[in-house]
Amino acid sequence: MKLDQFPRHQLTFGPSPIHHLRRLSDHLGGAQVWAKREDCNSGLAFGGNKVRKLEYIVPDALASGADTLVSIGGYQSNHTRQVAAVAAHLGMKCRLVQEKWVPWDDPTNDQVGNILLSRMMGADSRLDPHGFDIGIRDSWKEALAEVEAAGGKPYPIPAGASEHPLGGLGFANWAFEVAEQEKALGVHFDTIIVCTVTGSTHAGMIAGFAALEDLTGIKRRVLGIDASATLDKTRDQVARIARHTAELIELGRDLRDDEIQVLEGWAGDLYGIPVDSTMEAIALGAQLEAMITDPVYEGKSLAGLIDLVKAQDIPATSNVLYAHLGGQPAINAYHSLWDPK
Repeated sequence: MKLDQFPRHQLTFGPSPIHHLRRLSDHLGGAQVWAKREDCNSGLAFGGNKVRKLEYIVPDALASGADTLVSIGGYQSNHTRQVAAVAAHLGMKCRLVQEKWVPWDDPTNDQVGNILLSRMMGADSRLDPHGFDIGIRDSWKEALAEVEAAGGKPYPIPAGASEHPLGGLGFANWAFEVAEQEKALGVHFDTIIVCTVTGSTHAGMIAGFAALEDLTGIKRRVLGIDASATLDKTRDQVARIARHTAELIELGRDLRDDEIQVLEGWAGDLYGIPVDSTMEAIALGAQLEAMITDPVYEGKSLAGLIDLVKAQDIPATSNVLYAHLGGQPAINAYHSLWDPK
């Protein structure tokens, strides 16, 4: 496994913490549930899973001589907030395209939460009316050209850092981090639950745990809970990025189909719009564990975990690790969901 050959610019505190969700586990009456907290992984603007990806992208950006990081997401993108944070940390400029990915009518949706933090950190964050899509966007290409035309040297970071050639490395490394933490905790996690939309977080985990399986013989299920509501595109993208990342780290074999699982049932009809199971999961996590999840990502993956444990699709004998990827700043844009009636 050749992960160490890739330079890494540390932006995290170190290994993100893992803790046992005892009250949630007791409530569900099945598998023991633990959480690994990417929302607590960095001092850069509330952290999150994209910081871990950016650790492997920053060395390439610096080597390129770029002066401006250029990225894209929705109005409440966690990813663009983390790109803005890394740019501020490095002393670089940041140009962000914020598309209308979510048809959410809150009048403060483009003013609070993640987008507010990005602007606070000095990012040139501009709204764009285009809707949701996990692919490469023309608006992002135009932003890159604008920076160049103004005399800047842009560095392109696609949505979620997922289509970046190095986008899966951060979570391939995450898998090896988990293995080391298991030794310290005396626990083996046979099932990993992660939210998946643009795909490289889940894909990196798949490649990393495949490499661990080949080294140790220990199998794990890495279950991606779709929150994109564009399931076929997400499945294809996860598989492609996972295979690319596996090649980068020299896995030496093709990934099996059973190693690439994106599960449907909790996304609802539209990206970014919570459904009943989302709200029920958010309430359980908050009221039993004071673990705050958001309506776009973590509320949906937590809903998937809850149902899979209740139905014993995850066996009662399991230790399941929930990957909490962050995203809480977006809650400000969804405040009406908790308005007293």
